[in-house]
Order: sequence, then structure tokens, then C-alpha cells
Amino acid sequence: MKILLMGNPNVGKSVLFSRLTGVHVISSNYPGTTVGYTQGYLKAHGRKSEVIDVPGCYTLDPSSEAERVASEMFETGDVVINVVNATNLERNLYLTLQLLERNVPVVVALNMWDDTRHRGIDIDPGLLSELLGVPVIPTAAISGQGILELVEALPGARPGGHPPRTRDERWSQVGKIVVRVQQISHKHHRWFERLEDWSVKPLSGYFIAAVVLALSFFVIRFIGESLIAYVFNPFFQVLWLPVLERFSAFLGGGGVLHDILIGRKVNGAIDFVQSFGVLSSGLYVSFAMVLPYITSFYLVLGLLEDSGYLPRLAILMDRTMHRIGLHGFAIIPTLLGLGCNVPAILATRILESKRERFIASTLVAIAIPCASLQAMILGLVGGKGAGYLLIVYGTLLLVWVLLGMILNRFMKGGSPELLIEIPPYRIPPWSLLLQKLRMRIRGFLAEAVPFVLAAVLVVNLLYLTNLFGLLARLVAPVVTGILGLPAEAITALLIGFLRKDVAMGMLGLLQLNGRELVVGSVVLAMSFPCVATFIVLWRELGLKDLLKSTALMILSAVAAGGILNAALSRLGIE
Repeated sequence: MKILLMGNPNVGKSVLFSRLTGVHVISSNYPGTTVGYTQGYLKAHGRKSEVIDVPGCYTLDPSSEAERVASEMFETGDVVINVVNATNLERNLYLTLQLLERNVPVVVALNMWDDTRHRGIDIDPGLLSELLGVPVIPTAAISGQGILELVEALPGARPGGHPPRTRDERWSQVGKIVVRVQQISHKHHRWFERLEDWSVKPLSGYFIAAVVLALSFFVIRFIGESLIAYVFNPFFQVLWLPVLERFSAFLGGGGVLHDILIGRKVNGAIDFVQSFGVLSSGLYVSFAMVLPYITSFYLVLGLLEDSGYLPRLAILMDRTMHRIGLHGFAIIPTLLGLGCNVPAILATRILESKRERFIASTLVAIAIPCASLQAMILGLVGGKGAGYLLIVYGTLLLVWVLLGMILNRFMKGGSPELLIEIPPYRIPPWSLLLQKLRMRIRGFLAEAVPFVLAAVLVVNLLYLTNLFGLLARLVAPVVTGILGLPAEAITALLIGFLRKDVAMGMLGLLQLNGRELVVGSVVLAMSFPCVATFIVLWRELGLKDLLKSTALMILSAVAAGGILNAALSRLGIE
């Protein structure tokens, strides 16, 4: 049996999905699209059923790619669980009535039931079930309330049997139902609800945003550094180093194969930072330098996503986005870019014009560092002091604003107003956060570790074939002159095209001072995106706009790096 979870965006479908399926899930894109959905399995009533979290939609009459996919997926389901936000019954019931007009069994999950009493909302689920003609189960996915009753109702699910209606007839019917089943009483705001209001007001909102981001950076560094100090460094020094020493002795302590696999010894010993062997520096960069910060960053990002704060940040930033020529929704791809630039570029499809998509994609590729790169920046640059970290992020923010204003000035067109639904603040369940964290870490390890090992292998081959010296001489006027970096940094900058976090880790191996690390981080963040992002840019923008975007990347990266190097040198910052 195939069970579809369908409902409006931000009604708690993902949390309910997690309650039903546990942790063994598969994320996929709908064939021929970039719209994602999640698939899992439910074991109940002696059978195993497939459960699919369908993209959120307001109607089965598609007005967007996500709604088109939802409409097509609806036709494939055996049973539909219609997830309804109990605190906003009137808006949600339009989709419910559409579902009941089709010949598919439906069970209504009246979700966020725990919030109704806080908001002074009294709903009669029994009368609502009678009027709709299908089971209506009050649920609170966060706490697990009603999940068992929902599962028990699935075998008895039946089609609603409602006659087809026009749009106006449905809204009229929704109004009649809400009047009969719902009563609203006056209630004073809770502090949680006051915080929701404060989060989107300009003065208090920017203050809250600053506090949230500062706390996020602190937590990321604290968790990342703790994992390095108490988990990964002890593992490599106590357990892995003796293995490499024995293997080194087996290989004779030197030679080409030894230098590639183990690396060159420093003062007669294997150094995980400087040896540059595939099995020494390669594994150390992957697991002891990158993974700890990736883990802490994704944990914090998941908390911000599931708590309901990110949509409020979008509302807060709407006016700023208009100043750089973008619809307020463009903050969503921008925020996604903080996780990974690839889905961020794909998410620009929600913007209405080619002009907006070009500006948003270019700004993401140039000025928005992905999660893995940010994790490394926080670890390496942050290790030099918070002031250096502030310079890196301040420069990227300034580039994002200035470049956006320039593009807005010289590209024809405008940007519409923002229409976005804001979910209530929720305390996300740790099980869902850890599930999402586990999936993201698994994806990172599958993608990044091969790139890290390949990058270290490339470095060794460059040294062995003397190609490194040739590359260094070709770009020396830019790297050593304008940017003020050592010639060795060219390898890291080139490898950034394959994987930014790997390149940042390699910069960390060069023992750069604070100024060099700041300049290198900014140039690496602003120059060519990773190859996956570059390919997606090509597909989304076309070759002509890709070349324009690439030219902007190169000019902006060199200009920002050169200005930053000159300014820091003049101020005597090293």
C-alpha cells in the first residue's frame, strides 16, 4: 500500500512523516524535475506500507512546479493522509475538499492540535469528521499525540465521495464548515507568540538575528573544537599513527609510493598536517579537520530550519533583497546556499524572471559560502581570533550587497513583493534533528572523502612531476603580488574548483598567518564554485549567462582579495 502525506506547506508533514517511518528514509527528486520528496516505510497491521512525503501544495490546480508534482503524485496513492494545520483550519480545508472530490481514500490528520488551546481555538473533530465524511484524527506530531490512532484509522479509510465543485463553491463550503466546527475565544499572547512578532519587526528583528547568528557561530565552534580535541585527535594520534608507522617501515621509510601514501616525514616523523600523504593528511583533513565542523554546522542549521526561524529571517530581509533587485523569496536560495550552493541555485526557479534568477544565482555562487566551506572557515580562521572571522564574513556580506546593487542598477526589470507563510515557533524533536543530521553527514562523507583523497594525490603528483612549480610561476603575479599569498596556495585555490572545504583544509596545512588566511578564505569563497555548482549554473543560466557570471566571479575575487590584502597590510594586521 502506498500512503501519501499531503497538505499545505508548513503544516508539520515532515515531522509526522518521521513519526510514521522512523529513520530509514530515501530522499529523491521527482523524475524530470528538481522538486524533492522523501520516501520511507511504515510497518503496521501485519504489512509494510510505503509512505511518501509529497511536496507541500495549496491546491491540486498547479500554479508552481511543486504543486504540479504533488498533483501528479496524488494519482499514484492508495491512501492519502491529509495533514491539516488545526490553527489555520479555513485555509487548509480548501485542499481537503479537493482531495475528497477524487476517488481516493482519505484520512485527515488535524495536526498542531496542542497549539489550538494556546491560541483559544476550539474544534469539534467528531463533527468535522461527520461533515467531511472521512476520519479526522487530532495529532501533535512533535509529541506523538494521535499517531497510533492515525495509523489504526488507515485500513478503514474511504473516499470522501464529494461532488465536484468550482473554486467559489469550495470556499463557500469551507466557510460553512468552519462556522459549525470551530469556536475562537479571546486569549492573551504567550511569550512565544510575542517572540514571533518581535522576530519580524525591523529593530527587534535585526537584534534577534544578530543574537541568533552569534550564538550559532559560538555553538558551531564549541562543538567542532570539542570533537577535534576529545575524539578525532586522540583517535589519530593513539590508534592510527602506530598503524602508519608500521606501514611506513614496511615501505622502506621513503620512495615515491611511500610519499604518495604516507607522505614525507617531518623531522623523521609522520605529521598529519604537513606530511601530505593520502593515508595521513588525506584522512586527517577529512575526518579531523572537516567532519567535526560539518557535524556542528548541520546540527545548528537543522535547529534553525525546524524551529520556524528561517521564514522570519526571510520576511526581515525582504526590504534589503529588493534593494539588490530581488524578490524577498530570494533569501530562501541564499539561506539554502549556506548549506550547499547546488540546491540554492536550483531553488532560484521560484523566482519569476530570468533577471532575478541570474542575480540570485550569481550572488550565491560568489558571496555565499556553503556549509562545508563555512565549517572550515569557522575552524581555521576562527582559530586566529574572532576579529579575523568578522573580516571574512564582513567582506563577503559587503560584496553581496555591493555586487547586487550594481547588477540591479545595470540589469533591466524589477522585483515583486514577498508573499510567504510563516509557521509558528516550535521546539523541534531531537529524533528528527538527528535523523536529518545523520543523512547530511552520510552525504558529506560519500561526496567529500573521495575528493579529499584525490586532492592530496594531485598535490603529490604535482610535486613529483614539477608541475606545481610551473603553475606557481604562471599565477605568481596575481597570487603573490596582488593577493599577497605564498605560491603554494595556488594548488589549494585550483582544487577549490573540485571541493571548497578540501581547498580550505589545504590552506590550513600551509601554516599561513592571519592576514594570508583571511585573504585566501575570501578569494576561495568568491572564485569558481565547486564543479557541481558550476554545472548546475550552466544548466540553469545557459552558456552565455554562465560566461557573464564567471567573469564577475574572477574580477570580484581578485579585486576583493587585492583590496583586502592592501588594507590589512597597511593596518599592520598579520
